[in-house]
Amino acid sequence: MGFPTHIVSAGGIVEDGKGNILLVKAHDDGWVYPGGITEVGENLIDGVIREIKEESGIDASVGHLINIVSSTGIHKWYDGVTDVPTKVMFDFVCKAEGGELSTSDETSDCRWVPKDRVLDFITLPAIRIRYEAYLNYCGSVNYIEYTTPTTSECKVKIQRHV
Repeated sequence: MGFPTHIVSAGGIVEDGKGNILLVKAHDDGWVYPGGITEVGENLIDGVIREIKEESGIDASVGHLINIVSSTGIHKWYDGVTDVPTKVMFDFVCKAEGGELSTSDETSDCRWVPKDRVLDFITLPAIRIRYEAYLNYCGSVNYIEYTTPTTSECKVKIQRHV
Protein backbone atom coordinates (compact mmCIF):
# COMPACT_ATOMS: atom_id res chain seq x y z
CA MET A 1 0.00 0.00 0.00
CA GLY A 2 1.37 3.43 -0.93
CA PHE A 3 0.86 6.54 1.12
CA PRO A 4 -1.69 9.01 -0.27
CA THR A 5 -0.31 12.20 -1.74
CA HIS A 6 -1.77 15.55 -0.74
CA ILE A 7 -0.47 19.05 -1.05
CA VAL A 8 -0.93 20.99 2.20
CA SER A 9 -1.02 24.76 1.96
CA ALA A 10 -1.96 27.82 3.96
CA GLY A 11 -3.37 31.18 2.85
CA GLY A 12 -3.44 34.47 4.69
CA ILE A 13 -6.15 37.09 4.33
CA VAL A 14 -4.10 39.95 5.73
CA GLU A 15 -5.95 42.94 7.18
CA ASP A 16 -4.17 46.27 7.70
CA GLY A 17 -6.53 47.59 10.41
CA LYS A 18 -7.79 50.32 8.04
CA GLY A 19 -10.31 48.23 6.07
CA ASN A 20 -7.85 46.97 3.44
CA ILE A 21 -6.79 43.47 2.41
CA LEU A 22 -3.38 42.52 1.04
CA LEU A 23 -3.46 41.13 -2.50
CA VAL A 24 -0.58 39.84 -4.57
CA LYS A 25 -0.51 39.33 -8.32
CA ALA A 26 0.79 35.83 -8.99
CA HIS A 27 2.36 35.23 -12.40
CA ASP A 28 0.03 32.33 -13.25
CA ASP A 29 -3.10 33.06 -11.18
CA GLY A 30 -3.67 36.81 -11.32
CA TRP A 31 -4.68 38.58 -8.09
CA VAL A 32 -4.89 36.37 -4.99
CA TYR A 33 -4.30 36.68 -1.28
CA PRO A 34 -0.86 35.38 -0.24
CA GLY A 35 -0.27 31.74 0.55
CA GLY A 36 1.24 28.54 -0.67
CA ILE A 37 2.54 25.08 0.03
CA THR A 38 3.99 24.38 3.45
CA GLU A 39 7.53 23.07 3.42
CA VAL A 40 8.76 19.78 4.89
CA GLY A 41 8.86 20.08 8.69
CA GLU A 42 7.00 23.42 8.67
CA ASN A 43 3.75 23.98 10.55
CA LEU A 44 0.79 25.85 9.03
CA ILE A 45 1.25 29.05 11.05
CA ASP A 46 4.94 29.39 10.20
CA GLY A 47 4.14 28.50 6.58
CA VAL A 48 1.52 31.20 6.09
CA ILE A 49 3.69 33.84 7.80
CA ARG A 50 6.62 32.87 5.54
CA GLU A 51 4.47 32.90 2.38
CA ILE A 52 3.04 36.35 3.19
CA LYS A 53 6.55 37.76 3.73
CA GLU A 54 8.00 36.08 0.64
CA GLU A 55 5.19 37.13 -1.69
CA SER A 56 4.60 40.68 -0.42
CA GLY A 57 7.33 41.88 1.94
CA ILE A 58 4.73 42.25 4.72
CA ASP A 59 5.28 40.87 8.23
CA ALA A 60 2.08 39.41 9.66
CA SER A 61 0.67 37.64 12.67
CA VAL A 62 -1.99 34.95 12.46
CA GLY A 63 -5.37 35.59 14.06
CA HIS A 64 -7.82 32.77 13.48
CA LEU A 65 -8.69 29.97 11.08
CA ILE A 66 -11.64 30.66 8.78
CA ASN A 67 -11.55 27.99 6.07
CA ILE A 68 -10.52 24.38 5.68
CA VAL A 69 -10.61 23.64 1.97
CA SER A 70 -10.29 20.38 0.05
CA SER A 71 -9.62 20.49 -3.66
CA THR A 72 -10.40 16.87 -4.43
CA GLY A 73 -9.90 16.77 -8.18
CA ILE A 74 -6.61 16.07 -9.89
CA HIS A 75 -5.88 18.57 -12.65
CA LYS A 76 -3.02 19.54 -14.95
CA TRP A 77 -0.41 22.10 -13.88
CA TYR A 78 0.22 25.13 -16.06
CA ASP A 79 2.61 23.05 -18.17
CA GLY A 80 -0.37 20.93 -19.33
CA VAL A 81 1.49 17.72 -18.44
CA THR A 82 2.08 17.45 -14.70
CA ASP A 83 -0.78 16.16 -12.53
CA VAL A 84 -1.53 18.31 -9.48
CA PRO A 85 -2.76 16.03 -6.67
CA THR A 86 -5.48 16.57 -4.10
CA LYS A 87 -4.93 19.67 -1.94
CA VAL A 88 -5.88 20.54 1.61
CA MET A 89 -5.74 24.28 2.30
CA PHE A 90 -6.13 26.27 5.49
CA ASP A 91 -7.08 29.97 5.30
CA PHE A 92 -6.28 32.28 8.20
CA VAL A 93 -7.19 35.86 8.98
CA CYS A 94 -3.92 37.66 9.60
CA LYS A 95 -2.88 41.12 10.77
CA ALA A 96 -0.18 43.23 9.15
CA GLU A 97 2.60 43.95 11.64
CA GLY A 98 5.10 45.82 9.47
CA GLY A 99 7.36 45.40 6.48
CA GLU A 100 7.29 47.14 3.11
CA LEU A 101 5.27 46.10 0.06
CA SER A 102 7.58 44.39 -2.40
CA THR A 103 7.28 41.83 -5.16
CA SER A 104 9.10 38.50 -5.39
CA ASP A 105 9.95 35.75 -7.86
CA GLU A 106 6.34 34.57 -7.41
CA THR A 107 4.58 37.95 -7.67
CA SER A 108 4.58 40.83 -10.14
CA ASP A 109 2.58 43.27 -8.01
CA CYS A 110 1.14 43.63 -4.50
CA ARG A 111 -1.17 46.19 -2.96
CA TRP A 112 -3.67 47.00 -0.25
CA VAL A 113 -7.24 46.85 -1.57
CA PRO A 114 -10.40 48.00 0.22
CA LYS A 115 -12.13 44.92 1.65
CA ASP A 116 -15.30 45.53 -0.39
CA ARG A 117 -13.34 45.85 -3.68
CA VAL A 118 -11.23 42.68 -3.42
CA LEU A 119 -13.63 40.66 -5.59
CA ASP A 120 -13.10 43.22 -8.38
CA PHE A 121 -9.51 41.92 -8.54
CA ILE A 122 -9.82 38.16 -7.92
CA THR A 123 -10.81 36.25 -11.06
CA LEU A 124 -10.01 32.63 -10.15
CA PRO A 125 -13.30 30.99 -9.08
CA ALA A 126 -11.65 28.85 -6.36
CA ILE A 127 -10.03 31.90 -4.73
CA ARG A 128 -13.25 33.93 -5.03
CA ILE A 129 -15.22 31.22 -3.18
CA ARG A 130 -12.68 31.20 -0.36
CA TYR A 131 -12.65 35.00 -0.08
CA GLU A 132 -16.48 35.11 -0.10
CA ALA A 133 -16.42 32.63 2.81
CA TYR A 134 -14.19 35.14 4.66
CA LEU A 135 -16.66 37.97 3.93
CA ASN A 136 -19.52 35.82 5.25
CA TYR A 137 -17.59 34.44 8.23
CA CYS A 138 -19.93 34.00 11.21
CA GLY A 139 -17.57 32.63 13.85
CA SER A 140 -17.50 28.99 12.74
CA VAL A 141 -14.81 27.56 10.48
CA ASN A 142 -16.00 27.02 6.91
CA TYR A 143 -15.39 23.65 5.28
CA ILE A 144 -15.34 23.86 1.50
CA GLU A 145 -14.79 21.01 -0.93
CA TYR A 146 -14.42 21.68 -4.63
CA THR A 147 -12.88 20.48 -7.86
CA THR A 148 -11.31 22.65 -10.53
CA PRO A 149 -11.50 20.88 -13.90
CA THR A 150 -9.84 23.99 -15.41
CA THR A 151 -8.51 27.20 -13.87
CA SER A 152 -11.68 29.00 -14.99
CA GLU A 153 -14.07 26.45 -13.43
CA CYS A 154 -14.82 25.58 -9.84
CA LYS A 155 -17.44 23.02 -8.88
CA VAL A 156 -18.34 23.32 -5.20
CA LYS A 157 -19.40 20.03 -3.68
CA ILE A 158 -19.77 21.00 -0.02
CA GLN A 159 -19.77 24.27 1.84
CA ARG A 160 -20.72 24.30 5.50
CA HIS A 161 -19.69 25.56 8.92
CA VAL A 162 -17.94 23.12 11.27
